[in-house]
Amino acid sequence: MSDDNSLDNPGSKYSVPALERGLRLLGEFSRHDPVLSAPELARRLDLPRSTVFRMLSTLEDLGFVERAEGGRDFRLGIAVLRLGFEYLSSLELTELGMPILGRLRDVIGYASNLVVRDGRSIVYVAKVTPASWIASSVTVGTRLPAHATVFGRILLAELSLDELRALYPEEHLERHSGQTPATAMDLFNLLQLDKGRDCVVGEGFFEPSISTVAAPVRDREGQVIAALGATVPFGQIEEGLRESLVTHIRAAALELSSALGYSQRRARTGKIISL
Repeated sequence: MSDDNSLDNPGSKYSVPALERGLRLLGEFSRHDPVLSAPELARRLDLPRSTVFRMLSTLEDLGFVERAEGGRDFRLGIAVLRLGFEYLSSLELTELGMPILGRLRDVIGYASNLVVRDGRSIVYVAKVTPASWIASSVTVGTRLPAHATVFGRILLAELSLDELRALYPEEHLERHSGQTPATAMDLFNLLQLDKGRDCVVGEGFFEPSISTVAAPVRDREGQVIAALGATVPFGQIEEGLRESLVTHIRAAALELSSALGYSQRRARTGKIISL
């Protein structure tokens, strides 16, 4: 049997027994059995009680289970719910975002994108281009450096200085254009200008001949989970076009945020940042 096939075999050499037992334990909780005791879980899993108690203690420390009323029984914790919401949000983001991107593309005539952050990178998760659009190397799945892009600036803006320095511990950041921040401190200062704004315009920020207009997408809790925007093939954008792009992109980002559960009552009229 090949190594690839063995990944699909639960009994393969790649299986981690402790992880398997922990996941099986979590799977015992359901709408019919929302609260279970350690002895009951030991019986169901056919494991020693001492093993189940250690598993429960570990899962409790991580937030995957919590004590029910009385303190002897257990129920699923907030960490499990968080994983579920993240999964649903990831589906909602692209499924709800694609038609909005399509309408935005039709109105503005430029490539419209939806981007998320993965560590130090941004990842394009949805993209809609005009029929006449020049072939681009940026497609769904493309990763670019967050610190050097307008989309990345939106997705990094809510990080604290300590969080930013932990993400970028090096003394000097990799430069991609003359506008790329040189250090984590320079990046933080730039992000403070972006923070809380509802649209960012970057002219030639990552590439000299490309400009980007982007706005934050927020979830039901108001957290920025994505950036929605357009790329235009100019190093500079004429004022009239800039205002039009900002208006439509800001509206599209708010529409997607609202579809994800964000309350428009939380939306504030921000200022446009153009750098």
